[in-house]
Amino acid sequence: MSQVDDGAGMTAEISGDLTGLIRAAGGLVMELTRSPLVTLPGAAARLTASVIRPLQDLIPGPVEPLQTSGPVDEQLWQLTQTASALAARPDAPDGLLEAAAALQDLAYRLPDRPDIPPRLAELCGGLATGIRVAPDGPYLAAGAKTVVNHLGEPVQAPPVMAFCRCGESAIKPLCDGSHARIGFTGDKDPGRVPDHRDTYVGVQVTVLDNRGICAHSGLCTDRLSTVFHSGSEPFVTASGGRMDEIIRAARDCPSGALSFAIDGREAREEVDQSLREPTITVTKDGPYRLTGGIPLTTDGADVPRNEGSSREHYSLCRCGQSRNKPFCSGMHYYVNFTDPVLDPDTEPTLFQWAGGFPALLRTSRLFYEKYVPQDPLLAPLFAAMSADHPERVASWLSEVFGGPAFYSEQYGGYSRMISQHLGKMLTEEQRARWVSLLGQSAQEAGLPTDAEFRAAFIAYLEWGSRIALENSQTDATPPPGMPVPRWWWVCNATPGARVSALARDTAEQAPVELPGENEALAFQVHIKPLFRSMDRSSMKFVFDLWEYADVRQHAPAILERLQAGTMPCDGAWPAEKTAVFARWIDTGMAE
Repeated sequence: MSQVDDGAGMTAEISGDLTGLIRAAGGLVMELTRSPLVTLPGAAARLTASVIRPLQDLIPGPVEPLQTSGPVDEQLWQLTQTASALAARPDAPDGLLEAAAALQDLAYRLPDRPDIPPRLAELCGGLATGIRVAPDGPYLAAGAKTVVNHLGEPVQAPPVMAFCRCGESAIKPLCDGSHARIGFTGDKDPGRVPDHRDTYVGVQVTVLDNRGICAHSGLCTDRLSTVFHSGSEPFVTASGGRMDEIIRAARDCPSGALSFAIDGREAREEVDQSLREPTITVTKDGPYRLTGGIPLTTDGADVPRNEGSSREHYSLCRCGQSRNKPFCSGMHYYVNFTDPVLDPDTEPTLFQWAGGFPALLRTSRLFYEKYVPQDPLLAPLFAAMSADHPERVASWLSEVFGGPAFYSEQYGGYSRMISQHLGKMLTEEQRARWVSLLGQSAQEAGLPTDAEFRAAFIAYLEWGSRIALENSQTDATPPPGMPVPRWWWVCNATPGARVSALARDTAEQAPVELPGENEALAFQVHIKPLFRSMDRSSMKFVFDLWEYADVRQHAPAILERLQAGTMPCDGAWPAEKTAVFARWIDTGMAE
């Protein structure tokens, strides 16, 4: 076909290919309207908003849909392959990548199709890893092999992904075309913090900082408040902390605003961790954090950066309100940007409650970088540890606390852990110091401090360290082939099981309309609404207050506690509510 440019930056060949895609997608939408895919609810709307719309924007004039036939899932798969092959071309426009990303996401969700990921990887093998910032549109990520959520858990990552940056997508973090519907603009705010790099000279190290880059994550001010000061000037007092602590803060700065210099020379190669695998982290209620030097471009050129910016790590706006688009400026805090809330009645694992792998890694790094080297009991024990030992320990704790099988998949599971202790002849003093300092590291790292989590966390450290002590003795014969242990809340003491005595903003129960005096009572309509989510959580270790069979079986005991004022856990019910429950029992406990 002809390669004559059409005047809009596309060749006639690719323009014709896009027309064919639009026609096929339009026909598939009509087929889905008649025979929707049960496994992909909303697929027709997604195709219209995120495939046809961006492709149609590239083609002058309307395009009529093509009459199609055959199984809709196969039509979807064929369309995805065609779009993916075109998106892998060096001249592929942003709209084509956006369409390919939506199609690949839908194809990945087709059930029982293990052939799809390798085929798409083959079709898109020529794509270089990088992110395009589509003007007034999504972030278009190509070749993003590692995408994780805020807990460090892997997120499904097709070869091309379109990430929402307007903040309005209903399928966050992925784009659903909302930016076009709301008229999103990617312009920077003229009132943003100026681009200016400050220098703070300290006794051991000089801190370099550009407030115009800062995403206000609070990691520096929360963890090293003697050096970094929130809401006061100067922002940095570079002699207020140890050199290793300041270096750690600069390396951990997710926006890339911080760096440091020694003897007048910036140590950028120390701040930018060149060995990190390119990774996109979708933070909770916050920005995308990019690490590993992922290229960032727009309109075929590098996105302009502020003075001193890191190209190895940076934060991209996800709420749509940043003053420094596409980079995060911390506005998500002020606009109350939130991700969809998970089921509040689902009990969190210890891994989730702790903050996932990042929080546990932060703890293990503090322990092995700060506390172990200065401790006379532990320093000799860990002097020869591998450079990735903190990652190994965080992976083990993640798996033990109910997270993904990070340790088993990467390091070898139970047998590998046991091998690290054999013949070490650990002492009780070393064991106790390990528990004490790791607990102190967890406190400093900002792990949850509620009684329930700390009881479970310290209980595991005590239990696990005593097992390690046994296994390290010369006459020990640890049982082979054991699974990695899974730790849980202690004695069912979970975060939702009680009301803190220090709570001041306890949400009031929504008003419950009580039944009339002569109204026939039923559990689902009249009794279940009497019990709040908190009431259910506090009693779930015995029975479920939202399950008819459980409440019917234990009704007399529940009534006795209601009448005595010992249930719910935060105060007695009004007499009229207790009377409704008693009348339900007397009238046969209908479901």
